[in-house]
Parts: sequence; structure tokens; C-alpha cells
Amino acid sequence: MNGLLIIDKPKDYTSRDIVNIVSKHFKTKKVGHTGTLDPLATGVLVVAINEGLKIVNLLGNDTKEYIAEVRMGIETDTLDITGNILKEDNNYKLDKEELKLVLSSFLGKSIQEVPIYSAVKVNGKKLYEYARNNEEVILPKKEIDILEIELIEASSNTFSFRVIVSKGTYIRSLIRDIGVKLNTICTMSNLRRTSVGMFSIEEALSLEELDNAPKIISIEDALNNFNKVMVDSYIESKIKNGVILENRYNCDIIVFINEEEKVIAIYEVYSKDNSKIKPIKIFK
Repeated sequence: MNGLLIIDKPKDYTSRDIVNIVSKHFKTKKVGHTGTLDPLATGVLVVAINEGLKIVNLLGNDTKEYIAEVRMGIETDTLDITGNILKEDNNYKLDKEELKLVLSSFLGKSIQEVPIYSAVKVNGKKLYEYARNNEEVILPKKEIDILEIELIEASSNTFSFRVIVSKGTYIRSLIRDIGVKLNTICTMSNLRRTSVGMFSIEEALSLEELDNAPKIISIEDALNNFNKVMVDSYIESKIKNGVILENRYNCDIIVFINEEEKVIAIYEVYSKDNSKIKPIKIFK
């Protein structure tokens, strides 16, 4: 059993909980995922099984789509509705047209401050550990990219929006920053991830569906967006032995398949010599 499962993560489960459930179901410890969802969030969680773990890093760079719901006039320590309320603002007035303009202002690349309730490490310690110990820490900042963002609906104190973002974007932090531009405070009240790269919520399985011969996405299908090169048995034997090859390919990542169209290895351009490519993953 090798490949990927697309799970529709329910609320109040951690991503680790889902990994443990899949691990127990398929009786293997070789299970992981391509991107964490907070317990509050639901939606697409890409789970890798056995040899599928070898492509997790490649898929981790995929863009992600979310539907976010926002409660205005509240700020919490976790930046979502599960946290402790730090501030309240009952004097704001929601202007729908202004909100649309503010949302569109986030399109493109920008610098985002990582929330303190996150697993990002600073000096070897996770940020949420600093928060729980009431220790001061300088929050890291990183570049993000908002590819699409649009308002879905708005009422007097809530609104929802759809957004497509680059790897590592925190929607909780984005909502905080939206509040700043609206001259008020906002917190995330709900979040649903509707796609990760090529995988959408429409193909996601509920936990209950794991008992009914769930569809496993093959490694070959999962790598459809990458350049594939078929090789004969002679080159295949070299590749399986990890031989560095001449770079005859106009791309950074090359997926080699054999004559049976099975993935045998993933190569990348050799950093020390661009005329060579080296293996980063070899498959059984």
C-alpha cells in the first residue's frame, strides 16, 4: 500500500490524530501528511502512506485554497475563536465596499509575521512553548504570496472570504492583518481548506469512508504535474543504484519512470554542477 489519501479532516481533530488513525487502519507506522491543519479547521489533509512519504516534501510546496470565516471586534491570543479574548471593539462599522478593497490589497507578495501559537521553532523551541510559558520572543517574519482573494458574504459583525495562498501562509495572521487595515480587530471563527495543489475537497474521504476500500492515489498520479522521463532497463539499473546522470532536461525536478510506467526515482539538478542531476528519492 503506497501512495496518498485525501482526507476531509473533521473539526477538533489534530493532523497528528488523523495520521494515527490512518496508521492504525492500514497497520503501518510509515504515515505522514503534507501540511498541518489546526484542530479548529476542517478540509483537505493530504496523507502519505509508506513509499508515498518520499514525495511529501515535493507536494508541501503546493498552493492551498481556504474558505475563512471572521468574527469582527474581537482579538484573541491564538488569533482564532478558541483563544482567550484580549481585546474587544464594539465601535467599528463594517463597510462592504471598503472590505472588498482591503481584501484585494493583500494580493501578491508580502511579509507576514508568524503567530506565536504555531509550531515554528525559534532557537530550537516551538513558538507555542514560549506562549504557554509566558516567555518573550521575537516572532519571525516571512514572505507569502496571495494568488486570489475574494469576499463571499458579510453581515454586521462577520464576513467570510475565499483565498488561494502560497506554502506557509497563516490564515489567522492574514485575518489579523485585515483587521488592522480595517482599523479594528478580527479573529478567525472558522476555516475550511478546500484544496491542496491538485487535490480538492470533492475527492476527500471522511474518516468513516476509510472502512470501505478507500481510493489510494498512486505515486505516479500524485506526480502528474512533474516532468516524467521513461528509461530502459539499462538506465533503470543505474538510476536504482543512485548514479549521477548528465543533465539533459530543462527543469529542476525530473521524475524517472520505467517501461511499466512506474516511478523509480526523483532527481534534481546538482548544486555543484548544473550539467549533472542527482537522485533525491529512489523507490522500491
